[in-house]
Amino acid sequence: MQSNSSVSEFILLGFSSESQVRIALFLFFLLLYLVTLLGNGLIVTLIYLDSRLHTPMYFFLSVLSLVDMSYVTTTVPQMLVNMVWPRRTISWGACVAQMFIFLVLGIAECVLYAVMAYDRYVAVCFPLHYTLLMSRPCCIKMVTVCGSISIAGSLVYTIFTMRLPYCGPYEINHFFCEVPAVLKLACADTSLNDHLDFVLGFLLLLVPLSLILASYIRIFASILRIRSSQGRFKSLSTCASHITTVIMFYGPCMMMYMRPGSWYDPERDKKLALFYNVVSAFLNPIIYSLRNKDVKRAFLKVFTVTGTAQ
Repeated sequence: MQSNSSVSEFILLGFSSESQVRIALFLFFLLLYLVTLLGNGLIVTLIYLDSRLHTPMYFFLSVLSLVDMSYVTTTVPQMLVNMVWPRRTISWGACVAQMFIFLVLGIAECVLYAVMAYDRYVAVCFPLHYTLLMSRPCCIKMVTVCGSISIAGSLVYTIFTMRLPYCGPYEINHFFCEVPAVLKLACADTSLNDHLDFVLGFLLLLVPLSLILASYIRIFASILRIRSSQGRFKSLSTCASHITTVIMFYGPCMMMYMRPGSWYDPERDKKLALFYNVVSAFLNPIIYSLRNKDVKRAFLKVFTVTGTAQ
């Protein structure tokens, strides 16, 4: 192995090297990617077109859908190209950009889930003050803070990862430039990076997750005090979708970014990354729309108006 701090490009090994398997995976992930864009794009469009969905909860949901669309676009197109192109390379600059943008969107989603939990907490526990506490300017400020935190965290991750010297043949055993996989090529001690990853994981994963848990403890306590069974069911149904997406996203993320570097397993890491990057973004529109009468109503309204106009 040769050590060289000025790397020009990396090779993304991706998944199987067999051509037939790669073609099958290409078709599967292409379909998954297109359906993900369609589903999340539909959620954003419905929320924009239907005035009854112009509430804080749906504002945050539209932001989540936009983040998910960008999140999968950061990784999946590159993965699809590498499945059909013989040279599965990515330049050093493109790798840094992909890593940074991926982290920005991933951290933004972590914090956004905490913001959405706070929104449900205010809606259930302080319904009379909801419009005041969750005003439009306040919601925009929350999203802005969410973006600022994600950019700051991503800069730290990316700078401390890409400042290291790397060893040839520069083969990343992953389908995109993710921090744990890239660090395995480093020709220097990465213990500082391991400690940094744990600290950032605590701040950017465990702190938002703790806020989510605290919000839902208060929410469930308030729901139990509701005398009407119909009222309890309605309150629980508004939170069920959010709880499901939180579990799907936070579980794999914590397994990836809050474990010692010695626990690195490339095949397992690829599956985990697929789950919180691709599968989660694919399932979010389904989870939020199947149990949501407002979204279904908006869908029928928009397409009924479109059909009548034609």
